[in-house]
Amino acid sequence: MSRGGRTMLKYLPTIARTLRDYLIMTIGVICVAISIDLFLVPNNVVTGGLTGVAIILNDLFGTPIGLVSLILNIPLLIAGFRYLGGFVFGIRTVYATVALAFAIDLLNPYVGRYMSATADPLLYTLYGGVLDGVGVGLVFRSQGTTGGVDIIARFLQRWRAIPMGRSLLAMNVLVFAAAAYLFSLDKLLYALLVAFISGRTVDLVLEGASYARQAVIITAHPEKIQSSILHTLGRGVTVLEGRGGYTETERTVLLSVVAQSEVSVLKAIVRECDANAFVIFSNVNEVLGEGFRPSIQ
Repeated sequence: MSRGGRTMLKYLPTIARTLRDYLIMTIGVICVAISIDLFLVPNNVVTGGLTGVAIILNDLFGTPIGLVSLILNIPLLIAGFRYLGGFVFGIRTVYATVALAFAIDLLNPYVGRYMSATADPLLYTLYGGVLDGVGVGLVFRSQGTTGGVDIIARFLQRWRAIPMGRSLLAMNVLVFAAAAYLFSLDKLLYALLVAFISGRTVDLVLEGASYARQAVIITAHPEKIQSSILHTLGRGVTVLEGRGGYTETERTVLLSVVAQSEVSVLKAIVRECDANAFVIFSNVNEVLGEGFRPSIQ
C-alpha cells in the first residue's frame, strides 16, 4: 500500500466521527426548527434565547425569525470562536447556527399547515419542549451549539461548572419577562413550561438517564459481600480502607456500581452477609467502562 493510502486509512476514524457529528448536529437543528415552526410560534409561545427575541421581532415587524436570529448571533459566534474551542468549536457552531436559521425559515411554510392538530396547550407545550431539548442536546453532544444563549451556557459550564440545562432556563426567563408585554399571561406560563421541559431534556440527552446505582458499603465482613457481588451479580468491586470518625475503628469500604434492576439483589446480598452493614445508594447519570457503556465512542 502506498504512503498516501496508509495516511488516508490513519485518518478514516477521525473523518467518520466528524461526519457522524455533523449528521447529528443536522438532525438536532431540524428538531429545534420543527419545534419552533410547528408547536411554538403558531401558538404564540416564545422560545428562549435569541430565537425568542427574533420571534418577538417577527410578531412586531414581520421579520424572518431565522434570519434575524442569525444576525443577532454574530457577536456571540465571534466570542465563542475565540474562547470555546477555537477552530473546531467555531466551525461547528457556525454550521449549526446557520443551519438552524435556514431550517426555521425554510420549513415554516411546510409544517404550518399541520397546526390544526396541535392546538391543545398540553400537546404543544410538552412536545415543543421535548423536541427543542432533544435538538439542542444533540448539537451539544456534537461539540457545537445553536448559538445565542447556548454559547453563554457553555461559557458558564466551563468556568463555573453550572449545568447547561439550568443556565439555559435562567437566561430564558429574562426573555420571557420581556415577552410578557406582547403575549397573554397564559402564553407566558406555557413558555416557562416549555423552557423547563427543554432544559431537563437537554440534561437527559447530555448525561443520560439514571439507569445505574452506586453502592458504598461499610461492613465488617467485606470478603463475603465482595465474593457474592462478583459471582452472583457479575459486577466489579473496589475495596477501600476506611476509619470511623468517632470510634476510630478500621473498616473496609466496598464501592460497586450496578444496574437499577440489580439493586434489590444487592440489598439481599448485603442483608444475608452482614445485616449490620451501612449502605449508601446514589443515582449515577452515566457509567463508562466494562459492563456498561464503552469508554470511547
